[in-house]
Amino acid sequence: MLVGASPVSASASTWTLEADGQRICVSPQHGWPNTYAFSPVTGSWSTLIHTGVRNLPPGSSSTGGAIYPGTNERTPDGALVINGLVGLSIAPAPAGEYTAEIWATDGKHTETDPLLIVVRDGC
Repeated sequence: MLVGASPVSASASTWTLEADGQRICVSPQHGWPNTYAFSPVTGSWSTLIHTGVRNLPPGSSSTGGAIYPGTNERTPDGALVINGLVGLSIAPAPAGEYTAEIWATDGKHTETDPLLIVVRDGC
């Protein structure tokens, strides 16, 4: 510890959801059952972080996920360990773009990032 620095509380959690910029392309006729979206978190946290996806196309579902207490930081070159995944089943849907929302919460703090779902032939 540095001289004059304050000790960090063991219960302090400072984390950030880093799931932005994801895009999934699926067939209108078949959808995409049994896939996933990334839900990585950076920082440090001392409680379980629950994750999921909401606002999916009709008939689609998210099984959610969990990230256990720990830490995760970007490497000097900007790379990030993917420490969270959310299970998805995307149902067949009319062609178009759907903006779903990846969420993460520790029960006190919640963050969200967009997930673009493109439904079209030829993915």
